Amino acid sequence: MDTIADLSYFLPGNRNGVLLIHGLTGTPNEMRILAKGLNRVGFSVYAVQLAGHCGNEADLNRTTWQDWYKSVEAGADYLASQVDNLFVAGLSMGSLLALKLAADRPKQVKGVGVFGVTFRYDGWSMPFWAKKLFFLLVWLKKWHLFQKVSFIEKPPYGLKDERIRATVSESMLSGDSAAAGLAGNPFPALAEMQLLAKVVRKQLPDVVAPCLIMHARHDDIADINTNARLVEKNVSGPTTLIALENSYHMITIDSERREVIKAASAFFENIANQNGSHTTTLSHDQKEDT
Repeated sequence: MDTIADLSYFLPGNRNGVLLIHGLTGTPNEMRILAKGLNRVGFSVYAVQLAGHCGNEADLNRTTWQDWYKSVEAGADYLASQVDNLFVAGLSMGSLLALKLAADRPKQVKGVGVFGVTFRYDGWSMPFWAKKLFFLLVWLKKWHLFQKVSFIEKPPYGLKDERIRATVSESMLSGDSAAAGLAGNPFPALAEMQLLAKVVRKQLPDVVAPCLIMHARHDDIADINTNARLVEKNVSGPTTLIALENSYHMITIDSERREVIKAASAFFENIANQNGSHTTTLSHDQKEDT
């Protein structure tokens, strides 16, 4: 078996750090624009690679949600050794892992970025059977049925920006999982995500850190009302919900990526300032690399 390359990356900055967590079948690359934007205004940033990701479907299927969470815990431990204030942000399933970390470590995590959080695959592009029957995947895994089947993503791939969609889909469909992730979501991995979502849903009241919740109003993968608003209503910490009007699911790289950077920077900076640490304010004319 080939060893999966570690594509995690650390961008050194000041004593305020943000741990970034990618989504299911994704890669740290989907957090790179956000990482650079946060680092540009002063934050230290560590984008972690989840266990089993950036390889093939077999690599992913050998892992469980607990393995993915161990990657997050290890990332948090590393970043905490470099900074005074630790923040965490995730995309899609990465948001679930970020919320779990905040629930488990209320004294360590100072703030949470909840981007395109996904408890349920119920966005407008999802087929009816997926919306209604994905809960059965846990039982199929338990019974060892259909374990070599994948749910193949179809356009728009969570991206409203057609230029970025073309670039990402070309890499994904070419099999370059290290760059753009897998083209399909294996049933065993989807089952693990269902189990993770169930755990995190119960832990939401344990999240006391402030949460910045950003979600596309027309999310093609995860409906804002059943996902983002679930977090807004159930966490114990203060929440800020921002609905994006010109993006789909992958908001960290889609049309409003600059808005995500600005909102996240301001949100984390405000908390850091309350804790007596300062960053540099992002100017309106600064633009991230694309």
